Amino acid sequence: MQRLFILLLIVIGTGHLLLAQSIQYFSLDNVELLPSPFQHAQELDKQYLLEMEADRLLAPYLREAGLEPKAESYSNWENTGLDGHIGGHYVSALAMMYASTGDEAIKDRLDYMLSEWKRCQDASGNGYLGGIPGGQAMWAEIKAGNIRAGAFSLNDKWVPLYNIHKVYAGLRDAYWHAGSEAAREMLISLTDWAIDLTADLSDEQIQNMLRSEHGGLNEVFADVAEITGEEKYLVLARRFSHQVILDPLLAGEDDLTGKHANTQIPKVIGYKRIADLSGEEDWSDAAEFFWETVVEDRSVVIGGNSAYEHFHPETDFTRMIHAEQGPETCNTYNMMRLTRMFFQSSQEPKFIDYYEQALYNHILSSQHPETGGLVYFTQMRPGHYRVYSQPHTSFWCCVGSGIENHAKYGEMIYAHEEEAVFVNLFLPSKLNWEEKGVEIVQETSFPQESQTTLTINPAKRTRFALKIRKPQWISGTMEVSINGSVYSLPLDGEGYLNIERKWKKGDQVIVQLPMELSTVQLPDGSPYYAYIYGPIVLAAKYSTENMPGLFADDSRGGHIAHGQIIPMRDMPIIVGDSNELLEKATPIPGKPLTFHLEGLQPEEYAEGMELIPFYQLHEARYILYWQQATEAELVQRQAEIEEQERARLRLETISVDKIASGEQQPESDHFVESQDSWTGFSLESQWREASGWFSYQMRNPAQDAEYLYVRYYNLDLARAFEVFVDGESVAVIQADGDSGDEGQIAMIPIPASAQNNETLTVKIAAKEWKWTPKITEVRLLSGTLEE
Repeated sequence: MQRLFILLLIVIGTGHLLLAQSIQYFSLDNVELLPSPFQHAQELDKQYLLEMEADRLLAPYLREAGLEPKAESYSNWENTGLDGHIGGHYVSALAMMYASTGDEAIKDRLDYMLSEWKRCQDASGNGYLGGIPGGQAMWAEIKAGNIRAGAFSLNDKWVPLYNIHKVYAGLRDAYWHAGSEAAREMLISLTDWAIDLTADLSDEQIQNMLRSEHGGLNEVFADVAEITGEEKYLVLARRFSHQVILDPLLAGEDDLTGKHANTQIPKVIGYKRIADLSGEEDWSDAAEFFWETVVEDRSVVIGGNSAYEHFHPETDFTRMIHAEQGPETCNTYNMMRLTRMFFQSSQEPKFIDYYEQALYNHILSSQHPETGGLVYFTQMRPGHYRVYSQPHTSFWCCVGSGIENHAKYGEMIYAHEEEAVFVNLFLPSKLNWEEKGVEIVQETSFPQESQTTLTINPAKRTRFALKIRKPQWISGTMEVSINGSVYSLPLDGEGYLNIERKWKKGDQVIVQLPMELSTVQLPDGSPYYAYIYGPIVLAAKYSTENMPGLFADDSRGGHIAHGQIIPMRDMPIIVGDSNELLEKATPIPGKPLTFHLEGLQPEEYAEGMELIPFYQLHEARYILYWQQATEAELVQRQAEIEEQERARLRLETISVDKIASGEQQPESDHFVESQDSWTGFSLESQWREASGWFSYQMRNPAQDAEYLYVRYYNLDLARAFEVFVDGESVAVIQADGDSGDEGQIAMIPIPASAQNNETLTVKIAAKEWKWTPKITEVRLLSGTLEE
């Protein structure tokens, strides 16, 4: 279905405006991918979608609607509290894939999902549709004003607002991309249910509820306002806009450090969407401030952001470079969605430059090129590796966004105004510009070759402007030939080469795209550099040894690469001045996009290593960021690294299981429960404290855990806590506030009665009417910290 964007100011309801957009995007069914890595990724994704079983994805919805499921639910996140969230992503991906390919098997699967959803919604009797366990009873509590919200829980459920957002988005996408009127009616009914749910709640109550992760509900409610032309849905969108995040952005303040990254990005997409519909420029400015802060100050070279899912300080990327849980694919998926919105309203080059960077280097690289498996974390730590999903075991958030990523590659290649078409990306593709009766065929093997060919085929001679983007990575001029004649064209105000003429069938434009090698330093100025050729990030294969869990099982932590962490002291270092880095990499003849990197220490790397495009590097440990040191610095730097890592690696070696308290996914993966407990961030760590208690289910699969390790900040006076293992009190700890900000560690022997259990319930409770201190980490250890 061709999605219509508003070109003129039109009134909806009583005085709210839909803002004019200066360009329109082509719908996915107007863009056909031609043979390329992107078409290959799209085909793998289609196979992955068809491999997944619809009835197993539908089981939570049928169960919650009081209907008999036709199959057992999938496991992993789909039967441990986030039941049904993948179903929403699945409907979105099917709709996009059908629009992109026209495949009838995909359409049949989409129609089946929607028809079963309709049965569930009808059975609920009030417009509700969801797979949240015990959802109807929970929503009744919410409606009555009984709201118990935490960062990743709401009324004792795992982020139910986030979960139901995926259903809203699936219905919207089925209408927008596949033209389903049934999906449109279901979407409106579900949104009316949300209006009724919150009708008696005050704005303060809703803001309290929004402390729980809620995806982009404000965005989809605004979308319903556009779809229906009814103001009430825009009012709902504003009510679901989280002020705690919005207010600092309105003031131009970066208050992101320590916050769960992908909780915030969808909210900001909603702020931008509301701004575009209502004319509130300050909300758009706030969203752009967020974009600039994240992209320019908090992102790495692949376009991703966050370590352990949280924003680290913009002045210190230490956590990023040391983490075995690097940028999350969901974050980039959402940052690209926000970017697409900004490019439509402004056409500033920075937006499409970022989109291209993220597309090639994070999104394309996040899919296994043979199995179609999807990646959650892409580590920046040198020498670590990534884990790939499997269709019947893995139901993480990044599987949900991942099956969408590879179904919509055609969304940004082209755009148009009434009398101009924009060529934004250099992907082999065929565009059908229906309104003009024009076909444009783009043929290229870019980035393997540094040019692209555009063949223009109008039904009849037609005048329009062909606007070809000049990327920021081209430092010189772009040579253009039209039907064999070479031209040197100036850039227009939007950074495009503008070729306006009356086109005839077979006119051919060849554009040269000269690429150069460059290096990019970590944004905090630390001595780590990545190599880029044109827009393509290069990396080296380190090894293929010791990569357990490479293809994920259905365990709650299966998305994490749990294999050995290679010490940083063993990683190669580029020796030389930072201004000599480009001299260290030379092209390898006959191997496009491949370079030989030399000048490495220790001695075992003296022969150098090979750099290849990161998106081509799979099933291996890799190096993407290289540490640099001069000869004079080398010995001291290696000694510092060894000293910094010795204790950390010892701790990792003896860790049986670990939880970063206060961090969303680690706590959810360990089935956190709590009463009168809060999370926060300070001193560069997440933490959890309580005036009541909190507990985790910790894993001891080899039954070798001997100690419980609890790390806490001993900053506050009159704090005390009691520790229980499987209900048995094992320690009472008094905190006097004397240890400063370094953190204090309690090593507690695990009682013999619990050592043979594969799962241990660890509970930390406030003692003697005092609060617990701020707990930052809980681990099971198989030995002591002394080597």
